[in-house]
Amino acid sequence: MTAEHTSASFDTDAVIDRITRFVAEQTSTTPDTDQDLFATGLANSMFAMQLVVFLEQTYAVTVAGPDLQLSNFRTVKSMAALVGRLQAQPAAGSDV
Repeated sequence: MTAEHTSASFDTDAVIDRITRFVAEQTSTTPDTDQDLFATGLANSMFAMQLVVFLEQTYAVTVAGPDLQLSNFRTVKSMAALVGRLQAQPAAGSDV
């Protein structure tokens, strides 16, 4: 038996690497992990929506409500932290 959503199974470095590659593919620029994508002009509101969809599809999470704040998408590290936090939460309705 294995637990799918344990903190030990979350590989922050791998998530950072995958998000960095996605941003690089979309912008033709490889960002630093702490680089503010919006302040530097790499991201805008349209790209923010692409980031939401990418994170949801790639990591099987739902980004909604209070998680849809710009601060969660400013940097690669902040997106990786968001993914880690969302994966650590129990799935909605899982105890039904």
